[in-house]
Amino acid sequence: MLIDNQDDLADNHQGTSAETPLRKDAFALSNVEKTSQIEEKIQEVLEILGMDLTDDSMSGTPRRVAKMFVNEIFSGLDPNNKPKSSTFENKYKYGEMLVEKNISLYSTCEHHLLPIVGKAHIAYISSGRVVGLSKMNRIVDYFAKRPQVQERLTLQVVNELKKVLKTEDVACLIDAKHLCVNSRGIRDISSSTVTSEFSGKFKGKDVKREFLDYIKLDTEF
Repeated sequence: MLIDNQDDLADNHQGTSAETPLRKDAFALSNVEKTSQIEEKIQEVLEILGMDLTDDSMSGTPRRVAKMFVNEIFSGLDPNNKPKSSTFENKYKYGEMLVEKNISLYSTCEHHLLPIVGKAHIAYISSGRVVGLSKMNRIVDYFAKRPQVQERLTLQVVNELKKVLKTEDVACLIDAKHLCVNSRGIRDISSSTVTSEFSGKFKGKDVKREFLDYIKLDTEF
């Protein structure tokens, strides 16, 4: 698809790389320095919009937003926050797929800086190593906490698990709502976006179907 301008690129949900686009000097500033500078810029934006920052409700907003950007919703940009994903020998010789489904997902669209909210479902087949269940959730959360496109997020989760587990047999499916679609533009509140990446044995028709059947199971307890 030929993209004519930057607005078209965003509206057509195009990403430019499987890696998050970061400058080489992305970590030249400390988190404290980043927070301070972002606070100044947010204050400037709000003042341009005409907001009265002397109002009690608004006076702390630039600081709150800056801290949220650095320490929370974009904390996945900092490699120091990458979860330590220790693996263990598969001593019980479990040879079937392991599925972690309905992982809560909160990310931010890099085109409009609006929320992406949904569920991730991931699975792997052990090649001799296993990883703690909570680590799978933490991997999803780490890559979600950065400006993202859903396609890239899906790939990053799969690639990280392949590296951690030393296996090609990994799958990820994400179903999410994008507020850049739901609350602006077309304003379609009912639609969601589904992306998937299947690697190794999960490319096979039967294994892929087994994974998709597992994530449809009712797990309300």
